[in-house]
Amino acid sequence: MSELPAPPSDVSRLLCVVAHPDDMEYGTSAAVATWTARGVEVAYLLVTAGEAGMAEDPQTVAPIREREQRQACACVGVSELTILGHPDGMIEYGLPLRRDIAREIRRFRPDLVVTANFDQEAYGGLNQADHRAAGLAVADAVRDADNRWVFREQIEQEGLTPWHTRALLVAGHPAPTHALAVGPPAVTAAIASLNSHEAYLRHIGDHPDPAEFIPELLREDGRAAGSEYAVGFRLFDLGGA
Repeated sequence: MSELPAPPSDVSRLLCVVAHPDDMEYGTSAAVATWTARGVEVAYLLVTAGEAGMAEDPQTVAPIREREQRQACACVGVSELTILGHPDGMIEYGLPLRRDIAREIRRFRPDLVVTANFDQEAYGGLNQADHRAAGLAVADAVRDADNRWVFREQIEQEGLTPWHTRALLVAGHPAPTHALAVGPPAVTAAIASLNSHEAYLRHIGDHPDPAEFIPELLREDGRAAGSEYAVGFRLFDLGGA
């Protein structure tokens, strides 16, 4: 089997859009650490604050999870974090969510957009509902952002302009088409980013040690990329600008 090619390297900005705090931290943050070390500006966009993910009242949990996500971002060189505030556990696919994501794409103007696997079956079972709804909305919003006649109020009233994203990268896909080789420093940063979600991991209780399973995840993709460690993506080319 031939080695998987790397995603485009001639990029300056990249937007990661996922449903919850910690969704980027299961290996994908190693790619983020690699990109930011190369000087790529990376921003995170979260659909929810993850407020329904712990036993405590959501009003108590939301600021905890945001604080932990900011710590996780700092581990991999990300300074810009936006949380849309859609309800955790109840994300609805539809025009309001597509509109919110398209607005951020038009504002940040990324070369590439990254999201997580939104197949119905993923990660060894049925994928979580928020992951499915958020990922599908991202896939549509990257094209919405490029069409001046979709969400035109953002252009006519908010001063934004259409934006063409070159490709959508889906992390955690069982059939990756591309892989980004990452080195030991990025692996260490990825482990630290997941460990930043201290309260959330404590809530889970029997969560495996990130220092053990994150390197193994990255080794699996590394075998496909011809390197010790890598992060795999299914890349959807959105065509020339």
